[in-house]
Amino acid sequence: MNNYDYLATNLYRTSNSGILSTISQSNEGCPFGSFVTYISILDRSAYFYLSDIAEHTKNIKAQSKACLTILGKKNNNTDQQNNSRLSMMGNLLKIKEKELENCKKRFFALLPESKNYANFHGFNFYKFEIKKTRWIGGFGKIDWLDEKKWKCQKLNWEKKENNIIEHMNQDHSDTIAAAINAKYGIKDKNAKILFLTMDGYYAEANSK
Repeated sequence: MNNYDYLATNLYRTSNSGILSTISQSNEGCPFGSFVTYISILDRSAYFYLSDIAEHTKNIKAQSKACLTILGKKNNNTDQQNNSRLSMMGNLLKIKEKELENCKKRFFALLPESKNYANFHGFNFYKFEIKKTRWIGGFGKIDWLDEKKWKCQKLNWEKKENNIIEHMNQDHSDTIAAAINAKYGIKDKNAKILFLTMDGYYAEANSK
């Protein structure tokens, strides 16, 4: 993984919100941007939980092409143009029935507040299948990233995910706790892995 890909992946995996741009159906095909939350999954695809009455949902039902833009944290530089950002273009498609339970499990675990939306009618899950990724890390730090790594893909260990997690949580809990403490300064001997990704894993510590 080159440095740009590493930085882009880190921003993507540690964020859960961005600006979703869709193609407006009510305004002559103009781009339409709106704030959304998301979770990233095993490969570098993402899940969204969208309302049927939202303008972006109406747009993607007619035209699935979309772009998700994620902004990095502001640095000490006063020039905002020098902050990092990531733009991912692809197709936003409604989740297939066979994938729905797995999607719900992940989404509500990582964004638990979203479970409240299930009380309202007209919310559905969508999968963002990424085709192209553009990284800007500041002035002169710009590139299109390797398409193969960002496109939707089957991982050869995908069906073993639950077994891997169970093994790690039962037999290597001390390693997980030590890693989280070393990286984030969070102490919890009961820390555990929740989900894997091709870039690492999501974990829970101190009930967060």
